[in-house]
Amino acid sequence: MTVPFDAVMLSYDEPRADQLYDRLQRVLGIRVKRLHGVEGMRRAYRLAAEVVDREQFLLADGDFVLASEFALRAVEPLADGVSMRVWRARNPLNGLIYGYGGLKLIRRSALRELGEAVDVLAALPGRCEFTADIAGTTRINQSPYHAWKAGFRECAMLSRGSEYGMGDAETAERIAAWIAGGEGEFAAFAVAGAREGVAFAHEAARVPKLFDQLNDPRWLSARFTAVHGEQAIAG
Repeated sequence: MTVPFDAVMLSYDEPRADQLYDRLQRVLGIRVKRLHGVEGMRRAYRLAAEVVDREQFLLADGDFVLASEFALRAVEPLADGVSMRVWRARNPLNGLIYGYGGLKLIRRSALRELGEAVDVLAALPGRCEFTADIAGTTRINQSPYHAWKAGFRECAMLSRGSEYGMGDAETAERIAAWIAGGEGEFAAFAVAGAREGVAFAHEAARVPKLFDQLNDPRWLSARFTAVHGEQAIAG
């Protein structure tokens, strides 16, 4: 099948990334390129721009489960002035459905001009469009640590203030849903992470540079281990 897009998976340490990579290739029906274990989110995104051969490409995280009904042939190219399109994803723990963890169609040239933001892709030049379509599920709960990290990072960034222009009321509703709990494996760790992320955002508001730690995997792992390490090992 000839399509006008490349596809890339960005994975770091997700336990099921290999299986989800195979699924991504199978559902899309094309060869998907992969970057794994790259230190630094901004660096990883910029490297993604260098491994593709086409200007527009699909970008999936290492915990993204692409829906079997996703139709690559139906994907329209980005319009002029649009740097990224985001499909919504289901959160398996709290039922939220929004752009968090969703599939993206992105311009290589925009990534090469990536600016500075805590939520890294919010610093793309040009417009970002969010589609109402759901492309799959974000499997954040592959381990206690990954569930915690998802809740911590997302709620810290939401508490700081959405860099995509989300309104205060919507932001508050999403934080409340993360904190309220949910069902599924390791849900309690996601809730703990969400609560701790909100607290971290309040602390970091006095020293904004601390928000950069949200993109540091070593710092995140150390913070999780310091608080939850023994509990996670015990199951």
